[in-house]
Amino acid sequence: MKSDLFASENLAEASAVPGMTLQNAKSVKYAVNGEMLARQGSMVAFRGNLQFERKGQGIGGMLKRAVTGEGLALMSVTGQGEAWFAHRAGNCFIVEFEPGDALTINGRNVLCFDATLGYEIRMLKGAGMTGGGLFNSLFTGTGKLAVVCDGNPIVIPVTPQAPVYADTDAVVGWSARLETALHRSQSVGSMIRGGSGEAVQLKLSGEGFVIVRPSEAAESAAAH
Repeated sequence: MKSDLFASENLAEASAVPGMTLQNAKSVKYAVNGEMLARQGSMVAFRGNLQFERKGQGIGGMLKRAVTGEGLALMSVTGQGEAWFAHRAGNCFIVEFEPGDALTINGRNVLCFDATLGYEIRMLKGAGMTGGGLFNSLFTGTGKLAVVCDGNPIVIPVTPQAPVYADTDAVVGWSARLETALHRSQSVGSMIRGGSGEAVQLKLSGEGFVIVRPSEAAESAAAH
């Protein structure tokens, strides 16, 4: 049987070492030897002796789902084998954490990560009950995190002289050391969000970077 479908770049080779690698631009392969964590529903295939178990989010996570429908619902993957993860054919990126690194990521953009990483769900100060994307996950420690993004992400430097304002529905993540606040720009409301009369952006100040996706369309709760 002959086809470009069977090209070498599409073939899943056996892993040489444990851990995550990019299978391709749209999926992550994880050679499991012990435990790792992944977004619930993101596993598309596996082989070997692996067990999958839902993990609770805690009170903060349950509140997030109730308010925004964007909980970081996780599953634990344990055993020995290989698993592949993807979400809606989004672009996948692997972030490697070194000692002292800290990154805040929107729950909808988390795909999978090493069990050695610490994470906690936080609510943006001042967010109250306004809209989605205001609860985020802070990752710290050492290890790898796979992030999924609709389209190619835009990484914007933030400096003390030039804070960045980002649409809350478009934000993927930011340097954990940045200061954040909600900014309301009613004067430009007629040009943003189809003339809703009020626009809310995330203001990021300090030294670091913010990652945004090239779309501000909020995903439905059914996608999580």
